[in-house]
Amino acid sequence: MSILLESKELSKTFVVSNNQENHILKNVNLTIEKGEFVSVMGPSGSGKSTLLYNISGMDRMTSGSVVLNGQEISALTEQELADVRLEKMGFIFQHIHLLKNLNIIDNIVLSAYMNNSTSRAQVNERARQLMKRTGIAELANNDITQASGGQLQRVAICRALINKPEIVFGDEPTGALNSKSASEIMDILADINDEGTTILLVTHDVKVAAKSERILFMLDGNIVAEQRLGKYSRTGEDIKARENKLAHWLMEMGF
Repeated sequence: MSILLESKELSKTFVVSNNQENHILKNVNLTIEKGEFVSVMGPSGSGKSTLLYNISGMDRMTSGSVVLNGQEISALTEQELADVRLEKMGFIFQHIHLLKNLNIIDNIVLSAYMNNSTSRAQVNERARQLMKRTGIAELANNDITQASGGQLQRVAICRALINKPEIVFGDEPTGALNSKSASEIMDILADINDEGTTILLVTHDVKVAAKSERILFMLDGNIVAEQRLGKYSRTGEDIKARENKLAHWLMEMGF
């Protein structure tokens, strides 16, 4: 497997390539430009999460390479990989993995304290700005048991953005939410993407994927097709048309 994420002036490109027939990912070729919003869809077991974890360096590839901004991260040590993830990547998962012994704002700022690239006062201020933007400012000192699932997913978004990552990964980030909360989370992610952050999501949800710019369809470890919807404009008519177009395409793909 080979993955390339490189910088060309203001453009960041991410390419996946793999010709290993006996591995989970097979004959995969993928390029993601800086600022794109991409969703990966496909049946369970098709390799979606494996693709995401290999790209982010959370899993080690059996062959190939990952290059981020000219740096081959697949060749880094575990500590070097951890530093790259801390400084350049953000993560949002279906199961949020917050620390129960910390309150909400402490969960958000922890990775920025570990990064140690700015003062704690600046980190705290950024955390409060992110919480205000995502509508959870009043929960700063609450325990995580004192928040709803939708609010906790907003906490996860703030945590993912606290170090100003270049790319945000999401593995079914709305999977545990009701439709209203899921839509609100996707609108927040669309706003973040509009500001230039690259986003790569794994999802089964047509309504979620329809708000992304490009959809990849995986089957048996291969990216077998893609659908380009363009940027999401947030109008009611636009999202319905996008959902219908995507649903029709997925039906053609046998999904």
